[in-house]
Amino acid sequence: MDSFKSLQDEISKALVSTTRSATRIAGADIAFQRSLNPDVATVLDAQTERLCQLAQRLLESAAASSDAVGPKLSDVEAIDGNWRAVVDIIDSLLEKADTSLDEYTGVVKRLSPSADPGTTTPRPNIAERKHLPKPQLAFEHVPTNDETGPFRPLLVTKPHAKIPLEECLKTFKDANGREQYPQPYQTEIETYEFPQAVYEHAEPIQYPPFEETTATFVDTPEAVDAMLAELKEAKELAIDLEHHDNRTYIGMVSLMQISTRDKDWIVDTLKPWRRKLECLNEVFADPSILKVLHGSYMDVIWLQRDLGLYLVGLFDTFHAARSLGYPGASLAYLLERHVNFKAQKQYQMADWRTRPLSPELFDYARADTHFLLYIYDKMRNELVERSDFSNPEKNKVHDVQEKSKEYALQRYEHPVYDRELGLGPVGWHKVISKSPVTFTPQQFAVFKAVHEWRDTLSRREDESTFFIMPNHALFSIARSMPLDKPALFTAIQHVSHLVRSNADELVRVINQAKEEGADGPEMSAVLTKIADMREAEKAAKYASETPKKAAPAQVAAPDVQSPLQSGLAVSERLPSSSFWGSLWSSQPKQDEQRILDIALALPLPPLNADIFAESNIKSEASTPKPEKPQYVRKEDRPQEDQRTDMFVVKQLGGKKRKRTEASEAGTPAKPALDPMTNDEIMLDGADASDDEAAARAARKAARKAEKKQKKAEAQAAALEATGAPAFDYANAPTVLHAADEQAKKEARDRKKDKKLQKKKGFQGFAGMADAPKGLPRAQKEVAGRSKTFTK
Repeated sequence: MDSFKSLQDEISKALVSTTRSATRIAGADIAFQRSLNPDVATVLDAQTERLCQLAQRLLESAAASSDAVGPKLSDVEAIDGNWRAVVDIIDSLLEKADTSLDEYTGVVKRLSPSADPGTTTPRPNIAERKHLPKPQLAFEHVPTNDETGPFRPLLVTKPHAKIPLEECLKTFKDANGREQYPQPYQTEIETYEFPQAVYEHAEPIQYPPFEETTATFVDTPEAVDAMLAELKEAKELAIDLEHHDNRTYIGMVSLMQISTRDKDWIVDTLKPWRRKLECLNEVFADPSILKVLHGSYMDVIWLQRDLGLYLVGLFDTFHAARSLGYPGASLAYLLERHVNFKAQKQYQMADWRTRPLSPELFDYARADTHFLLYIYDKMRNELVERSDFSNPEKNKVHDVQEKSKEYALQRYEHPVYDRELGLGPVGWHKVISKSPVTFTPQQFAVFKAVHEWRDTLSRREDESTFFIMPNHALFSIARSMPLDKPALFTAIQHVSHLVRSNADELVRVINQAKEEGADGPEMSAVLTKIADMREAEKAAKYASETPKKAAPAQVAAPDVQSPLQSGLAVSERLPSSSFWGSLWSSQPKQDEQRILDIALALPLPPLNADIFAESNIKSEASTPKPEKPQYVRKEDRPQEDQRTDMFVVKQLGGKKRKRTEASEAGTPAKPALDPMTNDEIMLDGADASDDEAAARAARKAARKAEKKQKKAEAQAAALEATGAPAFDYANAPTVLHAADEQAKKEARDRKKDKKLQKKKGFQGFAGMADAPKGLPRAQKEVAGRSKTFTK
């Protein structure tokens, strides 16, 4: 970890230095320097060639681990011409980085061991891996990829059942109206509770030494029976899977690792009789045996899809790591944290279909479960120590149980392709939503058509979609819309043997989609439609899950405080503001709509009884209730110039200032206007506030005059004593900030000069000779008519 940190720091420093140098170069006039000094031009050409070669080597190295082909960057013009290929390589690397980050953080299950760039062990030969025979062709139940109906559970029997198997095979309609089979062990999983031992602190049980033990390889039905007999005696099991999905459409479980406290097994799940492993439900569905897995989100799906196995009593250490707030949640992090064991990750391209397994692959698979029960002991103790079992919100063990149940309750469904909206795990919407690309209607139609063609071919050939064509190739085809095979091969560069053999079919699909896309929908409109539909589904789901509010009681209990009495904000939103009291409610019915249209510009803070308690008592004792104003119909009202019921409420601040000025000048203040004869009135209490303001202003003026008098006396005394006036500190120029004052003065002078120039009029050639100018840039010859100049 320290070596990686030091390497990261060195790379960061180099990048900062390079960025600064590039910024300085960009700020210089390179073309001018080139034309001024031939030696500089030679050095620039040499450096450009070196940078192009370095960029090409980097792209070739990046393309070696991706599905793209590195472009040839011989000069600057070649970069512009091959920029699309550079973008494809970067897109491919970003896709792999996104997947690797998800696997590292534990969000998704890793599909194969991740790579460790610090190791020196050579990678397996990729070419040999691609030519391995497909084991799924020898299965007793060959996988079919074109099923669109509901997935029927593979169970033949249901051990440890609370609900009989026959009742679990009755279909239902899901939210999309499709027929589905329920999760056979749904009732058993929902009613499961962790045993009492999970809620108790206990000393972790030490694992057997990894170097001194080995695992039993299970590849026969007899070995399965022997393993099952030993598993029934255990109280906890650690389980993990190795999955392969590169040369098959839906994927397949290649290995299963199972460990008890003192023994490890590795089960070969690629045997033709793999469905007989369903007998493991006798321990997998046993609620008295705790099953410990890490990141079981995909394991649950793979087990029921390929082997008909279900987990009752799941404890997922991924959720435990999240509940404990660990900085990392991957299995590699837990191994290094609790066991100080560094997993061997150099087999990035390992193929778990390989038989026999190499010793390195065998040990790597065994390490995934050999230490897992010991890690469970350590994390269980931490959960117990940091939990408050009397408070459900602080019961971390219960949180892990509920989240583990959510994983165990998942159901596998056949992947159904949706061409119109592209939803689902195999749809085009998931691919295009992760990219900021913007397509025309024709390009959008081509993208959808090619995506569907790739999915159809993958199902037919039982290959993964990425093996046939990577995602960045889909975007390249949609952008260029090639109309023949040479243009197609140029657009995607990396051409698999299946794409090459079906190129004619793909070209026809592109041409047809291009014609249909001329009148097709806009990409933005379709994406907006999908987003609105999903928002509506979320809103409906939220409304259905939100518990209904209880009806308010007719008579409140005397010991229960209302929201206003307790000082809490009212949760319900009123249809109209009651800030103005009953003023608007007193208006006639025919004018009600006009009054309700008046809205406040800003929301009011929550009000409580304490704010108005004292003011309400005073107002009730001293203020009489105003009489309701008499309403006059519109047709009976006089003209505006003859009306006497109109008035303007003016701000008190302006009146205060005017009255203060009048009092200082010695003139009487202007009396308040009569609301019956004038168009202006003052609010109640204005006279008192004006008198107070006048008194404050008078006191302030007296203090100012007194201060001025004292200052004059001090200056006179200093002049009489020393013959020079006293130093005025307030108006003296600053010493510390003299430069700033000088700059401000110069800025004011320049501003005055500009104003004078504006008054004089426009002077077009002013300031042209203020600074020297260099040679102009060299102009390239352009095609066109010749130019004739005359004197």
